[in-house]
Amino acid sequence: MERVTLGELRLAIHREGPSASTPLLCLHGFAGAARELLGVPLAIDRVGVDLIGHGQSDAPADPARYAFARAVDDLRAALDALRVPRADVWGYSQGGRLALALALAHPERVRGLILESASPGLSTEAERSARRADDDALAALIEREGVPAFAARWEALPLFAGERQLPPDVQARTRATRLAQRPHGLAHALRGLGTGAQPSLWPRLGALRVPALLLTGANDAKFTAIAREMAALLPHAQHTPIASAGHAVHRERPHAISEAIASFIWSL
Repeated sequence: MERVTLGELRLAIHREGPSASTPLLCLHGFAGAARELLGVPLAIDRVGVDLIGHGQSDAPADPARYAFARAVDDLRAALDALRVPRADVWGYSQGGRLALALALAHPERVRGLILESASPGLSTEAERSARRADDDALAALIEREGVPAFAARWEALPLFAGERQLPPDVQARTRATRLAQRPHGLAHALRGLGTGAQPSLWPRLGALRVPALLLTGANDAKFTAIAREMAALLPHAQHTPIASAGHAVHRERPHAISEAIASFIWSL
């Protein structure tokens, strides 16, 4: 593990394989860490980032430091610090929303975009306002009751039903990653990087010229429908549903997602 310093913020960087001129930048989901994506068997040089407030990266006390636009700029600055002029980017869920925003803001830095169970955000202010209220309530629970209470509630969501069928050791590793998080880091990240806080990226999809692979679990009806809508708007996108998988495809079908990602990257 190494760190890049971006002003007052230090982000933890994890590498898998030697440094490549165009590595695969891996961005994890909420309450996760880079090691989750780096654990997928994939013979491609990868750089994983623990996002702000997560894993071994700093969790600043100032909630304003977690603003969505600033987190996107942090990723661009991290590529600068790592001397990576251009990368392929794989983002899961929250990390996928950041990956999409990075590709829209800095398309010259992204060769190929892989979005796993991700979205461009919510279309209307009414939807975003309602989601912000929900996210704030969950953030308050994390601050009040701690990470174990949050993890129990999070793991019981219908979205993660497929994970509850995984082998006990896989479930235990995922739970350990969640339990290692800091309460204020998760709460601030939820308020700053949550779907309600993110501006809608739907109107900008047609301008994205970066090739994109949209991956969803076939059992995840909500995000599969979102991916279909995105694929129709993105000029250079393909949508690949992965059979027998739900929201966390990389945990439920690691070999299937590995094959899909490798095939996409080798085609670029």
